[in-house]
Amino acid sequence: MEIPVRYNHVGYAPDAAKIFFVVSEELKKLTREPVEKLRFRIVSSEGAVLHVGSFREGSFDHQGSCDYSAETLWTGDFSAVKKECACSIQICENIEGCEGVFPKVLFESEKFEIGKAWIERQLKANIKSFYFQRSGVELEEKFAGKWARPASHLDDCIGFHPMMNRDGFWNAQGGWYDAGDYGKYIVNGGVSVGTLLLASLLCEGSVESITQGGTWEQPYSLKDEVRFELEFFLRMLDDDGGVFFKVTPERWDSFVSPEVSDRSQKRLILGKSTSSTLNFAGSLAMAALVYRKDDAFFAGRCLDASRRAYRWALDNPKVDWPRNTEGSGGYGDDNVNDEFFWARAALFCNEPEESLYPLLREDMKSNGPRLGLDWRDTQNFGWILLSLQHHDKVLQKRARETLEGCAWEIMRLQKEDAYGISIRKFIWGSNGEISNHALTLAIVNLWRHEINGEALDFWCREQLNFVYGRNPVNYSFVTGSAWSSPVNPHHRISHGDGVEDPVPGLLVGGINGDRQDLRRGVRYPGDLPGLSYADQQPSFASNETAINWNAPLTAVLALLCRS
Repeated sequence: MEIPVRYNHVGYAPDAAKIFFVVSEELKKLTREPVEKLRFRIVSSEGAVLHVGSFREGSFDHQGSCDYSAETLWTGDFSAVKKECACSIQICENIEGCEGVFPKVLFESEKFEIGKAWIERQLKANIKSFYFQRSGVELEEKFAGKWARPASHLDDCIGFHPMMNRDGFWNAQGGWYDAGDYGKYIVNGGVSVGTLLLASLLCEGSVESITQGGTWEQPYSLKDEVRFELEFFLRMLDDDGGVFFKVTPERWDSFVSPEVSDRSQKRLILGKSTSSTLNFAGSLAMAALVYRKDDAFFAGRCLDASRRAYRWALDNPKVDWPRNTEGSGGYGDDNVNDEFFWARAALFCNEPEESLYPLLREDMKSNGPRLGLDWRDTQNFGWILLSLQHHDKVLQKRARETLEGCAWEIMRLQKEDAYGISIRKFIWGSNGEISNHALTLAIVNLWRHEINGEALDFWCREQLNFVYGRNPVNYSFVTGSAWSSPVNPHHRISHGDGVEDPVPGLLVGGINGDRQDLRRGVRYPGDLPGLSYADQQPSFASNETAINWNAPLTAVLALLCRS
């Protein structure tokens, strides 16, 4: 039987809106009663009826069939329920009528949680997912449980790719695997680290208190985990101030463990580009802001490295990205103006040098904001950093007003969408894009809670409801998060470790209307764009994991915990 209910499979916060949908086409298979005559009940795990409600036709400001799933949605709202408990949704006939009539339950959902604890658990799981992506170190059983593994891919003495025409060896030890493969990248690592550093900067220790380590559940805090990646970044800094692009295997690995991969082929340093160097400069300058209270020496080391890289980029503004993809992703970017903006804004936040003012003003003119961050377009880091700094109130005001415009556009798009999301096309990594839009709302919410009568926190959480199950394919897209989580992600570690369960806490890419993996034998549940997700190992287009998708979701969860 198809599931007629669309809801957050993990949970809702007690004081937040609690909205779900039913699909009229699926309900018609269960009853002859029209939707307007049906009722729903919220029932606790102990059997207590917490709420009885009816349905409203449509969802948000949307009426009619959903453009991308052809579903007709009706809305149920149980926001009045604030009791912290496990509960389920029942769709019923016969609730109204003669006294003593027992309702006919047409459908009952799986259990979900009303409370705050699930948000903290998801935050911990997301942070822990970066630990599971660690390269070059042993993951001990006391921390990693059944996903423990030996140290592999030490990368402490690897050669340079032949295209570089460079002899010798380099120490590129550590860092996170980028996605479902065993490459390590500065560009995609940069946007991921920058996003997590924003979370640390904005949450002022509240996340660290939640995630302080020492147990299997959470061996390291967020700042500790990010520092592991930053140490790898520092090793990728060349002697001249340029930054190497990536560490790559010679060819694409099959679905084997890191240990087997390590035995089967060489790993190499590849490329040095303006884009990788500026990603490094922006990330390390942000790190200096985050760590200066706890470790002034490390913060100073980060800031010095950022300045060296920035100077190299000024002298080498058009060094192209390496176009070799025989064993790892490309991450090609022909426009680095946005990365210059990011780096300059981060350096300005550390020290407002007079020489940066005219450059930042020009950056703001030529790098209009986007609705969210992504690895290719990083200008929002510049806007966000300027909105948070207090050195210059004029720049701060302009940056905040600009981001407020983005937030309003996100909410406007959400209101018009059947499922309450702000994207208009499902691309590769759509869950990352949705999470980044939610992050924009969460950041603007720090200084302005409403715009034109619309609450930013409400619409931020609506985006997360989609990620955690309230979507046309009925998946909670984070491994290990719910009964509906992916079990076959396109992730080499999860399929090469001999463990039945995938590594937990990984956000998969999600619905992708372009379906680039059809030739791999991937079977999608339908032809419509909104059904373009398959929980199958070969589905790199919809079911791969990536640190740059996990990072914004982690940051949003951290900000929700902060509030």
